[in-house]
Amino acid sequence: MIVGVCAAIAILIVAAAAFKPIKDWYDQRKFEGVALEKIGAPASACQKITTKKADGNQDHVPTGTPVDYTTAPPAFGAHWNEAGVAPAAFARKLYTDDRPALESLVHNLEHGYTILWYDETAAADDATMREIKAIAGKFEGTDNLRFKFIAAPWTSDDENGKKFPSGEHIAFTHWSAGGAGETDTSKQVGVFQYCSEPSGAALKAFMLKYPYLDSPEPNAL
Repeated sequence: MIVGVCAAIAILIVAAAAFKPIKDWYDQRKFEGVALEKIGAPASACQKITTKKADGNQDHVPTGTPVDYTTAPPAFGAHWNEAGVAPAAFARKLYTDDRPALESLVHNLEHGYTILWYDETAAADDATMREIKAIAGKFEGTDNLRFKFIAAPWTSDDENGKKFPSGEHIAFTHWSAGGAGETDTSKQVGVFQYCSEPSGAALKAFMLKYPYLDSPEPNAL
């Protein structure tokens, strides 16, 4: 009897461990074949795009040096520049607890990435995270630079007194050169859009308006 009970408990433990990966896989299947703009909320879930004069182009500080960014989340600024650390790899489109430091991701922004940031409220909601994972999945498996995209968490440790607007849990940021091919650094701006929910439609419009070519260093990974 004891052996039977132990075996049953072991089976339950194994089944519980396997359940979440299987459920995640099953949940993600419903997004297969669904266009990016059909994932998540409509674009109306997002505020109007805003910009702020940018600085920090080519301002590389030693890896490990914290940078106090002026916005939540950052769209520009000083950043790290160390091979294997900054910028984050092009192939990785979604981060959770293993997110690179802000100072690494800002280097990605300088290279033309759009970053979807999600706060702790979004991270705690399974349905929201399924949509974020589905959105990130639309950018995977290609070396096309148009797909310079990363989804990453914004946590209370990052805030330092700066927060998303009230009621907004998602943010898109991009470092604009002021137009594709623009070399006058005085025209650079950080671009921001805040949303209450993930919106593939809003993200698509954002990235079409601010493509990777509209950045300080578009040809760098």
